[in-house]
Amino acid sequence: MPEAPRTAVDKALDLVEAVARASRPPRLTDLAEEVGLHRATAYRVLVDLVRRGWVLRAGDRYLPGTAVLQLSSSAARNSLGALARPVLAALSEHTGMMVNLQVPEADRSRVIDVVRPDRLAMISSLTGEALPVHRFAGPLALVAALAPSDRVPYLRAAEEAGYPLSGPDGLLADIERAERTGFAVEYGRNEQPVASLARAVVTRSDAPVCALTLVGLSSEFDETRLPRLRERLREATDELGRILSDPGYPGTSGGPAVSEAAEVSGAPRVSQDSGAAGVSGASGVSGASGASGASERSGSPEGPGSSGHASSHPGSSPRPTATPTSQPQPPSTSTSTEGPA
Repeated sequence: MPEAPRTAVDKALDLVEAVARASRPPRLTDLAEEVGLHRATAYRVLVDLVRRGWVLRAGDRYLPGTAVLQLSSSAARNSLGALARPVLAALSEHTGMMVNLQVPEADRSRVIDVVRPDRLAMISSLTGEALPVHRFAGPLALVAALAPSDRVPYLRAAEEAGYPLSGPDGLLADIERAERTGFAVEYGRNEQPVASLARAVVTRSDAPVCALTLVGLSSEFDETRLPRLRERLREATDELGRILSDPGYPGTSGGPAVSEAAEVSGAPRVSQDSGAAGVSGASGVSGASGASGASERSGSPEGPGSSGHASSHPGSSPRPTATPTSQPQPPSTSTSTEGPA
């Protein structure tokens, strides 16, 4: 399938991201080479980015602009991670499980925040890792919430990894069960003896925004405990859906976002993982490596860059809806006329 050519927006965002992640302020030639653009094309885009304040030019080098800094400050307060953190913390406290938040990417999902109790410190949080649909419950729940046509990249990635798609134990059967029940559960597919249970938060357009995943020891996900875990997870995802639909919802005030309930596992109350990131769920035993989700750059036209055993327990309630929040328009910043470096 041919890749779609990069749009002007793609080129601009590629350059903004390249400037932001550079270990030292890059030159024009460095940026053009990294994002796969002709030097003259990169320069023309950078002129507009400088004018709008997304990039700052200092001599022959480029730095993040004031618009990026303003957006970063706003995102720290209004990001998905910040809005979801009270829900994750309450769910972890009420279940005694590790809880992670992940978002869909082109052909897998990425863990962007984790709350981990001390008793599960031996399980890696995989914060920041990209997870394939055939090994983790989180991406499986997200893919099951997608339209069939949008599942293709995830299925292709699993097939390329050698995982079967068809048959009673194939990925398509897992997706069908997760879609039917509203939950995905996996036992030890990434690491033994770890299991996880996930549910997606879905928008009005039936596109999943994110997923919450409970992670713990396989013995804690037996048939006697699964119903209670599913109920706590349902409450949390419904709560997060309401928060995302209405940022002024009381759940964003920092109070408990999940109704009080007896703890599922009988484990002690837990503390938040201070090392959790706020940016894109399941986990493996500490030391396990996650699947890489880094995209590649080239000089040719590019398209978009680049998930688990499904639960067989019915009883899923209608999924909550959410609408994306709008981002503030950054102020325009004028600069002096520049020429190619």
